Amino acid sequence: MATRLPPPKRQKLDNGAPRVVEKIERPSPNILVQFVSDDDNTPIAPAVSLPANVTREGLEALVNKLNKDDDDSVPFLFHVNLPSVEGASTSAPTRVVISKSIEDDVLNHSSNSFTEEDVITVHCAPQSVFRVRPATRCSSTLGGHTSPILCAAFSPTGDFLATGSGDANARLWNLTTETPSHVLTGHKGWVLCVEWDALERKVATGGHDGHVRLWDPKTGVALGDAMKGHTKWITSLSWEPIHINASSPRLASSSKDCTVRVWNSSTRRNEYTLGGHTASVNVVKWAGNGVLYSASSDRTIRVWDAAQGRLLHTLKDHAHWVTTLALNTDFVLRTGPFDFKNKKPKSDEEAQQLALARYNSLLAGGPEVLISGSDDHTLFLWSPFSTGQIQNSLKPTARLTGHQRQVAHVAFSPDGRWAASASFDSSVRLWEGRTGKFVATLRGHVGAVYRLTWSADSRLLVSASKDSTLKIWDLKTYKIKKDLPGHTDEVYCVDFVADKIVSGGRDKVVKIWKN
Repeated sequence: MATRLPPPKRQKLDNGAPRVVEKIERPSPNILVQFVSDDDNTPIAPAVSLPANVTREGLEALVNKLNKDDDDSVPFLFHVNLPSVEGASTSAPTRVVISKSIEDDVLNHSSNSFTEEDVITVHCAPQSVFRVRPATRCSSTLGGHTSPILCAAFSPTGDFLATGSGDANARLWNLTTETPSHVLTGHKGWVLCVEWDALERKVATGGHDGHVRLWDPKTGVALGDAMKGHTKWITSLSWEPIHINASSPRLASSSKDCTVRVWNSSTRRNEYTLGGHTASVNVVKWAGNGVLYSASSDRTIRVWDAAQGRLLHTLKDHAHWVTTLALNTDFVLRTGPFDFKNKKPKSDEEAQQLALARYNSLLAGGPEVLISGSDDHTLFLWSPFSTGQIQNSLKPTARLTGHQRQVAHVAFSPDGRWAASASFDSSVRLWEGRTGKFVATLRGHVGAVYRLTWSADSRLLVSASKDSTLKIWDLKTYKIKKDLPGHTDEVYCVDFVADKIVSGGRDKVVKIWKN
């Protein structure tokens, strides 16, 4: 006789419906934790009792609360040293990094001998190792220009400053001594834009005469003749990133003549011209992934393959002129291999490696994203390469609304977490850099806000306005942290490097502000 299998168990029912068996979760135990500094093992505060399942973010907030000497929130890296065990392999881990919680990473770790009764020593390593002090005073007022100052840019190391003016000259300033360095003479009209290459070897200027010029910042001598080709004035300049080309980075220029031109900086020849826009190209940006973005008064943003000069896509969602663009990688692309330690690379190869490491480190949290501002009072957040390849249908990931007048400027914080926009409605708006979510409106100016700049530690935001003032904003309270009056007329340009702020405008003077 064949073996008969037992009948399947009948499902238990409650009033005809399957019975739901609730799992009773064991409550997380309380543990005693001693936070110590990773530098010298000194206690940050007395030992505290807390649930073992407190997240890493919760531990970070708690340490910032306990560390009363610090008025700013500091990101921390936490780890626990494992007790040594006799006979254990020399390759066994000696410490555990807390990525989720102490319960998940330490108590449940298979190779540890901790119990819930032990005092667990958590080592705290601050990740923000430098802080920029807010400027409080004007340390120098430098004359020399005979017309309004239209543009200003620090060199990547912060040692020099370049300014362009309506007097047809650009000037270089030594920021160590806060004195004039060189006068760059050659343009036949207003100098509208100035841009340093990320290794500080050359500075490029673009003028109302339609010419692009290259200069040696050490001598102030022009590197050959002007690069001619544009038929109208230059609106912006952008250098090829150092991590792509360190030995001879190319230069892109946009113009009122509806084109973008890419120049070889060594031969000063035009490699190719990008046409297709039907109105003035207002901004060009060279991205770290090897593409060029151009924004135009024809209401479009075009995405180009910088290697071949080929159009990849056209972004068409704006309803009016697109006047400003920003990438969340702008700061690391601009400063290349130079970080806050200001260590100078010994070769092009080392510079390229350092620049690539900084670029990749910033993008560890997400893809390179673009934000655009327009005269239609709105901004758009774009992520065209979020999956590594360009999508078939490109739409903005977020539409940022709230400004009541034209958007004049937009800038990402160096860490990419925040974006700030300036408008002719006298306000500055703060947005989340990844999602475009509105954070706050910063009010205090009584005239149009023309320009924004961030400190290198992403903690301070500075705005320049038609009302002749600069304002430093407190990003905790969204109030004015410091008002910097001193200019006698509109402030057109501002830049921030190390702990110095430089501004210039209609009153024809350069002002240097510091703590």
